[in-house]
Amino acid sequence: MLVAGLCRVAARRGIKVAPFKPQNMSNNAAVTADGGEIGRAQAMQALACGIAPLADMNPVLLKPESDTGVQVVVQGKRLTRAEAADYGTLKPRLMGAVQESFARLKASHDLVIVEGAGSPAEVNLRKGDIANMGFAVAANVPVVLAGDIDRGGVIAQIIGTQAVLDAVDKAMIAGFMVNKFRGDPRLFDDGYDYIAERTGWPGFGVLPWFHDAWKLPAEDAIDLTRAPVRDGFHVVCLALSRIANFDDLDPLAQEPGIRLTMLGPGRALPGDADLVVIPGSKSTRGDLAFLRAQGWDVDLAAHVRRGGHVLGLCGGYQMLGQMVGDPDGVDGAAGTTPGLGLLDVTTTMSTAKTLAVTRATHAATNTSITGYEIHMGTTQGPDTARPFAYVAGAAEGATSANGRIVGTYLHGLFSDDGFRAAYLSALGAVPAGQSHAQAVDDTLNALADHMIAHLDIDSMFAAAR
Repeated sequence: MLVAGLCRVAARRGIKVAPFKPQNMSNNAAVTADGGEIGRAQAMQALACGIAPLADMNPVLLKPESDTGVQVVVQGKRLTRAEAADYGTLKPRLMGAVQESFARLKASHDLVIVEGAGSPAEVNLRKGDIANMGFAVAANVPVVLAGDIDRGGVIAQIIGTQAVLDAVDKAMIAGFMVNKFRGDPRLFDDGYDYIAERTGWPGFGVLPWFHDAWKLPAEDAIDLTRAPVRDGFHVVCLALSRIANFDDLDPLAQEPGIRLTMLGPGRALPGDADLVVIPGSKSTRGDLAFLRAQGWDVDLAAHVRRGGHVLGLCGGYQMLGQMVGDPDGVDGAAGTTPGLGLLDVTTTMSTAKTLAVTRATHAATNTSITGYEIHMGTTQGPDTARPFAYVAGAAEGATSANGRIVGTYLHGLFSDDGFRAAYLSALGAVPAGQSHAQAVDDTLNALADHMIAHLDIDSMFAAAR
């Protein structure tokens, strides 16, 4: 969020700016202009810069597939799957890719604003680090520490960080700021001055809580409950344990006539749900087991009997079918898992990965859609004869015979204002007819104004080299 705001400030000053995050861990990914994938946060930051997202903006993306295993994406392409215990052996190789991508961005921009990952004080992980101080030292990048006061203990956060950094890392710190302050920032004057006196580091300001943050695409599943609670057409999204690309729902959260519920584990599907969305997942078979453990399969069956609608997106589409087969163990252990049986299709996983910005035509409303695909596996079966959409004349997705259960591999479809309005109207909802892209752009400008009002931006930019 801070990098997005700084990027928008720089862009408005006429600076040719780009975002960069050496290593990101997120299942919320975006397809880039050069055919790769990066963290959704870096795509938002690129939007703040007014430029297209590129794979170099996030050269290492780790996509969790289990509690200990991740898919490793390097410069936009899937490299391998690694267990946490073995990931360290990859780091020397990954640092080369990180420095290569950073060098390309530096060569083509006036300013590159780098986002760290986690804490620079994790000295147990310092050896081989490519995400924080290890990268900063290797690339000679000055560091601004951002203390999160919303979590509490911000004085100890910043002073404690100085206490554990070695001399080389400590020399990279250009200053600090305090983030997410609720209330009157002047109440923290004494604490702020104490940090500056104790560390000797200059302070760049105290940033109050930005209340419209929920309007921007979220990176972490921890933000799933950000949307305001309201009445209206009730859309319920199942918050799967390995949920991916959940910002597909963001445009619905901003529709004043839509009530969006992100249904967490242990909660029953509300009986007044009009539309249930099964979102993307980084582990389709794993999340099928999770879904059943919550009893949501039984709830979905009852929802369908009541005449409710169901939309499966990507992994959610795969779950709706009769079976998900994984003969090569791409999605975990090799094997087959029964699907929910709500669509007459079957899915077979494969190592080939589809990454594409996609333009399609919605079959039911003849409305154009601009979205993107990012998935592994192919889905076939009788219900694909009733496609969700057509891409370059070819059928995409599937629809049940009664038309109430639909699956598609298209992400980002609700960001298309025309499609969103047509789709919601067909279900009996009343869309507001607003522009989602304009709402995001307005929020980025508001974020930039908020940061300008409370931070010493000039001194921050002056620290760059």
